[in-house]
Amino acid sequence: MATEVTNGVDHNGAENKTVTFTAVKPQLFVEASKANDAVSFYKSAFGAEEVNRVTCSKRKADQEVPLLLSAEIKLGDTSIIVSDVSDDSNASVKTVSSGLVFCLETDDVEAAVEKAVKAGAVADGEISEGEGTCCGGRVGKVTDPYGVVWAICTPTAKKCANVEA
Repeated sequence: MATEVTNGVDHNGAENKTVTFTAVKPQLFVEASKANDAVSFYKSAFGAEEVNRVTCSKRKADQEVPLLLSAEIKLGDTSIIVSDVSDDSNASVKTVSSGLVFCLETDDVEAAVEKAVKAGAVADGEISEGEGTCCGGRVGKVTDPYGVVWAICTPTAKKCANVEA
């Protein structure tokens, strides 16, 4: 279900234009030629489903693997776009960035962390529970082979039912 959002304010009294967004898709950039491996990792570790892929075969002579412009993967109801970052791409980002954490919700935090670690992630500490965690639930953190942190939590709706907006 799309949500209508009104953008802009017209100080001359004209009617505001309504724009409808149908989705938000974060784009994750990984080091050049590693996006294919990252997609495989997300499939193995988190059960992601690949729904779309766009590659560019026009690479420099010393680069054998085609540039992955984008691979759309689905985790639950959310789509994430995974891309190679490269100096010869037209991407709006030219470097791999940090400061990003993806939160995955599951009823079995232990099994999800274990599966991610078996696929190549590194566990960041122990699984914790209580007030210092995501909404008082259980959370385990892993860092994938591409430097992205994943917080694997119990569903917030179960722990936050009494929180007022």
